[in-house]
Amino acid sequence: MAVSARRRIWGWFFFDWASQPFNTLLLTFIFGPYVKELLGAGTKAQAAWGYGIGAAGLVIAVLAPLLGAVADKAGGRRRFIWLFSAMYFLGSWGLWYAAPGDFNLFLIMLSFAIGLVGMEFATIFTNSMLPDLGTREEIGRISGSGWAFGYVGGLLALILMLGVFQINQATGRTMIGVPPLFGLDVAAREGTRIVGPLTALWYAVFMIPFFLWVREPRQTGMQPIAVAARDAFPQLRRTLAGLATKRSLGAYLLSSMFYRDALNGIYVFGGIYAAGVLGWQVEDVGKFGLLAVLSGALFAWLGGKADGRFGPKPVIAVNVTVLTLVALGVIFVSRSSVFGISVGPQSALPDIAFYGLGIVIGAAGGALQSASRTMMVRQADPRRMTEAFGLYALTGKATSFIAPLSIGVVTDLTGSQQLGIAPLLVLFLIGLVLLVWVKADGERQV
Repeated sequence: MAVSARRRIWGWFFFDWASQPFNTLLLTFIFGPYVKELLGAGTKAQAAWGYGIGAAGLVIAVLAPLLGAVADKAGGRRRFIWLFSAMYFLGSWGLWYAAPGDFNLFLIMLSFAIGLVGMEFATIFTNSMLPDLGTREEIGRISGSGWAFGYVGGLLALILMLGVFQINQATGRTMIGVPPLFGLDVAAREGTRIVGPLTALWYAVFMIPFFLWVREPRQTGMQPIAVAARDAFPQLRRTLAGLATKRSLGAYLLSSMFYRDALNGIYVFGGIYAAGVLGWQVEDVGKFGLLAVLSGALFAWLGGKADGRFGPKPVIAVNVTVLTLVALGVIFVSRSSVFGISVGPQSALPDIAFYGLGIVIGAAGGALQSASRTMMVRQADPRRMTEAFGLYALTGKATSFIAPLSIGVVTDLTGSQQLGIAPLLVLFLIGLVLLVWVKADGERQV
């Protein structure tokens, strides 16, 4: 492989490295549990978190496919990535203002939503670059290696957060037993709130290799952006109408919509669930995150190798099955019982069981997400790859309001965080069934 091609691939990897802390630090392991602490009762926090993220998902659902259609006609995906990177940075930074006693939930969730929308839109455009990085046989390995690299970035960001910033409220020190950097105020929870600026700065620094090394292939026949924007909706409407004749693509978009939405639900609510059901503190959830992210990195890399050898479909099927069983297992872990076995209030078994489930979630989730974007490349029309990944966002994270809203509603109705997780089982199973109609190479398969 030529040096320039290798550098381009590494530059593309750095987007995963730069953006992963939003998922690791903000969505799952640090800021989510902190919101639970601020709002009090676990069911209230879980419901509010679900409604907020669901609203952001609706915005993404409306705009993602249109933006992809515009980019395919106008070219210049890098300029779009610059714009959405700015949203990521500003939205993440705004979470610093979630101070105890002066906490405006609407403004904080708005800031969070801006960052989340920026991350999701930037991901659409970087994912659409995947087929330009290698051959059909290589892109599975490239996708897996990139996802693994991103997990390592998220892991190091989490270690940094826990080691030098996140304060134990009882001791006033971090996980490694030292005072927080910059003299952060324990009472004002600055050691937790700094997760926003840290995520923003991490992204800004590590996107530099991406913008330096990733160049788009020369394109001809591109339209001015105003013309492309005018023609985008008619083009998207034709694409959507054509899905009726593209059975494999349509089945995959629906399948991925359900199983990725369920996976997002596990990621988003894992920390809040552990905090509410097991009584974990932010530091406990952070340790859980270390294990999950480490296993995610390893199995994303191994999943990429399996993808290159067997194709993405078997990798997806195996990991969705595993995650369905894990979601069922989570419901049966509480402070008083583990998988139907009663335990005492001082027992460590519930914690050990949940740590084990976290490792499996990280492993299966990493391999599943890597194989899923490879499968999208195989299903899509090469001439409209960005539009295809816009649809992929629409039917995946862009419809992430399904899992959060359903969890929020069921949690409110039952008053139980454990039963509130039940909708994830249904979503995983629907995704697994729909996968039957997906061809390994899409409509190109004879």
